[in-house]
Amino acid sequence: CRSIIMSVLPPVRKDRIIGQLPKCFNRGAALNTDDEFHNKVKTACQQQRTGTVGFKISKVIVVGDLAVGKTCLINRFCKDVFDKNYKATIGVDFEMERFEVLGVPFSLQLWDTAGQERFKCIASTYYRGAQAVIIVFDLTDVGSLEHTRQWLEDAMKENDPTSVLLFLVGTKKDLSSPAQYTLIEQDAIKLADQMKAEYWALSALSGENVREFFFRVASLTFEANVLAELEKSGSRRIGEVVRKYIKDHPKMKVFVLTDLEKLSITSLTNCCQ
Repeated sequence: CRSIIMSVLPPVRKDRIIGQLPKCFNRGAALNTDDEFHNKVKTACQQQRTGTVGFKISKVIVVGDLAVGKTCLINRFCKDVFDKNYKATIGVDFEMERFEVLGVPFSLQLWDTAGQERFKCIASTYYRGAQAVIIVFDLTDVGSLEHTRQWLEDAMKENDPTSVLLFLVGTKKDLSSPAQYTLIEQDAIKLADQMKAEYWALSALSGENVREFFFRVASLTFEANVLAELEKSGSRRIGEVVRKYIKDHPKMKVFVLTDLEKLSITSLTNCCQ
């Protein structure tokens, strides 16, 4: 099945191949500051033990106020274009980007949602099942930064906060004066810390930091997926051991503790003696 899928899909573009964990934008506002992928992830990829992760489509939703530059951001990365003629997104749109991370195929589905209030009810129906949420604000508009709290709240209504990666992204860096940028960045970093999100500042017009940002999103999402897959497979293996032990020792009672990491086996053979 895997070979059939590989033969159908065209080769991943050379500029979408990731061999090293991309650096964060600001070490003081990052999801992690590691310089390399997790050792378990590297080992799994080397041994090709990632299960279906390599062919999984990870969903990323992009939310934020009207006209903050969500569509321009996606178009700059996916199509390397910038349209100066503003057109509001109606409902939702999406782009698919294929990567190769540590030699393993991986895809991101980028959902571009409408920022207009009248389309919120439509867009929110597409929030569910996201592996990452990109919350976008305009670096020249403090109000759009303040509104990111509500966008996060709306997105989390449809997702498990413990399993979603969050990114707080300031756009239009090219339009922000140094003084203005310094002030709003201080507030953005504080907010990112409160949200437990990673902060980035970029420009869709010039392309500054756009490629680096999406490579970071792809890499961290990939890493989280592989670790989750390995944890599931590990749990299945432990479960098989427990079931076999119970079958072979019908008079034994088995207690499975935290995350199946420890097993405490208590004999009932002499419990009533």
